[in-house]
Amino acid sequence: MRIQILENGPYVVDGEIPIKEVTILEDETGAALDYAEEKSLKSQSDHVYLCRCGRSKNMPFCDGTHAQIAFDGTETDNRKNYDDEAIFKQGPLFSYLDNEKLCSVARFCHLGKGFWAAFENTENESDRESIEQTGCKCTSGRLVLVDKNGMKVEPDLPKEIFLIDDKPIGHLGPIYVRGGIQVVAVDGFEYEIRNRVTLCRCGESKNKPFCDAAHIRCEHMKSV
Repeated sequence: MRIQILENGPYVVDGEIPIKEVTILEDETGAALDYAEEKSLKSQSDHVYLCRCGRSKNMPFCDGTHAQIAFDGTETDNRKNYDDEAIFKQGPLFSYLDNEKLCSVARFCHLGKGFWAAFENTENESDRESIEQTGCKCTSGRLVLVDKNGMKVEPDLPKEIFLIDDKPIGHLGPIYVRGGIQVVAVDGFEYEIRNRVTLCRCGESKNKPFCDAAHIRCEHMKSV
């Protein structure tokens, strides 16, 4: 199972990786609650080409538009591992790691009083539960909880791909890669395998191949 990046072209999904179109569900405050599955697209082992430039007329699949628009898909991520760049914050019951550049603005951290506000009051049982819930739902893996024994707290996710439609904000979101799937660069470099990763599919991220929330400013990524 892997995702291969083609030069100035699409992502190629190899292996029996389920691909699902999902919608973000919000509460009345605008915080994300969960994902609702709209459609299952793939579970077989043949190659699937997913659009990376954001201009395909056959989204989420590639239709060759990247060649017509001279899409520049150059990977600009510095290829450092998550732990090398994340900031560590100590708390009474939980600590956490934060790598802000990975934020895809999925808004799960806004749930309840918000991740950071709850973190300051983790002696309260409801806040402790809120932190664990919101931290583990961080789509991009920007936030990673650390328990009192120094162990990372990760949700048990199956290997699958979510194509996010963020209908509440009216834009298509990133490709949410779940469960630890290898992403391979154009030159063969193997990115760090992580439980939660978001890949850019608007073509405008300054941190390719990863999402930096550029999709929320892209007219061509309007939700349909």
